[in-house]
Amino acid sequence: MGKTILYYDCFSGISGDMHLGAMLDLGVDPEHLLGQLRKLKLEEYEIRISKDQKQGISGTRVDVILLQETDSHDQTHQHENGHKHEQGHEHRNLADIRKIINDSTLDLQVKERSLKMFEKLAEAEAKIHGKSIDEVHFHEVGAVDSIVDIVGAAICIEYLKPDRIMASEVELGGGFVVCEHGTFPVPAPATAEILTGIPVRSGAVRFETTTPTGALILACNVDEFTPLRGMKIRKTAYGIGHKDLEIPNVLRVYLAETIENEGSREKAWILECNIDDMNPEMYGYVMDTLFAQGADDVFITPIIMKKARPASKLSVLCPAGKKAQLTEVLLTQTTSLGVRASEVDKTMLQREYSKIQTRYGEVTIKTAIYRGQKLKSKPEYEDCARLAREHGVPVQQIYQEISGLVNKEG
Repeated sequence: MGKTILYYDCFSGISGDMHLGAMLDLGVDPEHLLGQLRKLKLEEYEIRISKDQKQGISGTRVDVILLQETDSHDQTHQHENGHKHEQGHEHRNLADIRKIINDSTLDLQVKERSLKMFEKLAEAEAKIHGKSIDEVHFHEVGAVDSIVDIVGAAICIEYLKPDRIMASEVELGGGFVVCEHGTFPVPAPATAEILTGIPVRSGAVRFETTTPTGALILACNVDEFTPLRGMKIRKTAYGIGHKDLEIPNVLRVYLAETIENEGSREKAWILECNIDDMNPEMYGYVMDTLFAQGADDVFITPIIMKKARPASKLSVLCPAGKKAQLTEVLLTQTTSLGVRASEVDKTMLQREYSKIQTRYGEVTIKTAIYRGQKLKSKPEYEDCARLAREHGVPVQQIYQEISGLVNKEG
């Protein structure tokens, strides 16, 4: 089986509530989502989940309803994606959001993914308004329903745990949108800033089809923006929007897998830095940190630098979506003053994993597949090392014995 891919087909843009609907339609357990959101301890909302359709396309609709103390129409206004907000709702800053998320009992991965999105938003707002990140107050996206949309997105992605997240180019829509600071042409300033570097198109309808929340979900979670190709679709799902437009107001998502009969090909990045002044004891910690934050591979090459100084070249292979995060690790956790980056093509054999019983215990076997044929197999080293410790025998003895069994069976 190939790698699992979550693919966003944004032909009609993306908003936070459409994303939640699409994730539930794709198979995320509604009770899991609602139970996890309750950990935020925000009481002033409720979520309604229903089946709906747009222009004959059926899917799941999610409404995040803010509970009002009064029903007076004068005290509410309609948000651009259909939610209602109190006109006087509290404007939260990044510290407020961090406290809400960090004080919750959400899983660490959900917290990190959620905070990454809010930090991206703070950076965008700070740049637009010429303020520091800590001075920025979120407006629509700091409201309860948008917090639910963003944290809910993180919960759903961690529930699905795809190996890779991909997306099409993003439809922005057209016309004008009313924001906190006035009326602006689509895309809104925050949306435009967040989507910097991401392929977009506009003009399908005169309506804001991609909201800041939707833009955040894509910008912070998608590994690659590419046409739908080289994958086998397992399931298609739809998140239903709130508007009746000339095109279906839906977000289409696919759960797919890579086709790896001849090896999968994908774009990756090599990050490198030359280091001649760091305590060698620190390399192990840095490498562990890089792997923990998503590096595909990390390796060190001895080199000779200027003035014949011996040094080390630290290299990191990573997917596009991890480039910025791992560059930050190299800059902040090594003595290097800079990092080089180059895009590369990465070709990988399909891999299959199986377990066999040996006289020492159970061992995982990794097999490489090429054009449907088994090419080579070997035991996982960590299993061999564990059994060596348990039985008090050299790891080489266990590795060689199990390799012999695997090759004999093959």
